[in-house]
Amino acid sequence: MEPAASGSPRPDLAPTSPSMSAPPSRYESQKRRDWNTFLQYLRNHKPPLTLTRCSGAHVLEFLKYLDQFGKTKVHVDTCPFFGQPDPPSSCSCPHKQAWGSLDALIGRLRAAYEENGGRPDSNPFAARAVRIYLREVKESQAKARGIPYEKKKRKRQPTVTTVRLDVDLTSGVAGDGSHGDSTAVSGAVLPLG
Repeated sequence: MEPAASGSPRPDLAPTSPSMSAPPSRYESQKRRDWNTFLQYLRNHKPPLTLTRCSGAHVLEFLKYLDQFGKTKVHVDTCPFFGQPDPPSSCSCPHKQAWGSLDALIGRLRAAYEENGGRPDSNPFAARAVRIYLREVKESQAKARGIPYEKKKRKRQPTVTTVRLDVDLTSGVAGDGSHGDSTAVSGAVLPLG
């Protein structure tokens, strides 16, 4: 192939085709993996379910099923360590999925549902029952750990207020009464706070 003339694009440096695009982001990979896991759960459901028949109740079953794979110890209210953030020894309380993990999972599945052709108004991951369940999990885990979940506060930029003062030092100044020799300051800006 002959070298391209100066200033014209070379054919071998053409834009990449879709098949050569960058690998998916970590979020996209996780979303695809979560989606495939949920679809597998529906296929293994007794009786097997189709996505169109899936409801918020099935999403709750799925979330409860996932608890068996959780790594967060959640103390039951009869446990002596209930409400203690750092218990001194181990106990037989169950491991569950952490609230934050479930919340993120539902967010990814909610997006995946719509990306795979589901209508937003029929999204089972956006069902009221799912939101209530997540709130209850959050509150119960916070109580069991003795650590309240607090909303992250947005950091506010410090505000600097400036005030413009127009001061004429030639008028109203005590002195020899001559107004011509004094310097006038006009438009001084003083920062406050």
